[in-house]
Amino acid sequence: MRGIFFDQDGVIVDTERDGHLVAFNRAFQEMGCDFQWDPETYHRLLQIAGGRERIRHYLSSRGAQAAEADDLVERLHKRKTDIFLELVESGALPLRPGVKRFMREVNSAGLILGICTTSNERAARSIIAMLLSDIRFDLVLAGDVVARKKPDPEIYLRALRDTGLEPRECAAIEDSHNGVEAAKNAGLFVVATTNPYTEKEDLSRADIVVSCLGDPDGESGTLRRGGAGLKFDGVLRLRQILAFFDR
Repeated sequence: MRGIFFDQDGVIVDTERDGHLVAFNRAFQEMGCDFQWDPETYHRLLQIAGGRERIRHYLSSRGAQAAEADDLVERLHKRKTDIFLELVESGALPLRPGVKRFMREVNSAGLILGICTTSNERAARSIIAMLLSDIRFDLVLAGDVVARKKPDPEIYLRALRDTGLEPRECAAIEDSHNGVEAAKNAGLFVVATTNPYTEKEDLSRADIVVSCLGDPDGESGTLRRGGAGLKFDGVLRLRQILAFFDR
């Protein structure tokens, strides 16, 4: 194992419920839209990768024509991104349990550490600057850096190409069905960390599924699937998954 690639939303930060959904609805309200997204609607829309794509799909379902929707989609997405960044910079979105600890272990081991997310690049860079400034990242792929978003494997294939690593030398940390599919279709090992939006999704292709990475002095995780023979005490450590996948 030589590389670890993290997804962002729902993995590094629990951004969906407390970040993106809040930001979408504030943007809709500010721009005079006559709708809001409830958690159930947003969960359905999460099966579509990318904020612009979710807005466009939703507007289309309400009968909007593509040509008239394009400008509104761009304006809504830009304002939503600004609101989301304000939430990040205010400290309202803490890291998920075990994320920084695990990343420090990756840095200490000398492995390549990357982020592979379809989230906006400004959002990804802001989370790094505000919450992970002491972590060394070798690769950050975000936003529209690829044409096809998860579950298409393109972003992970790009990560492999940019780092020169082979698929079986890498593991991805994901949280959703689309993310797991993208990583597995690129040939990577996958650890899935669930959240309220994804815990009922089909994550069966992930090699290990836990509720979170866990911290020794904080919240512990639960092993939900896979990891046969893994001695899991509520904290998933880098050395454990290296040994597990090296088998």
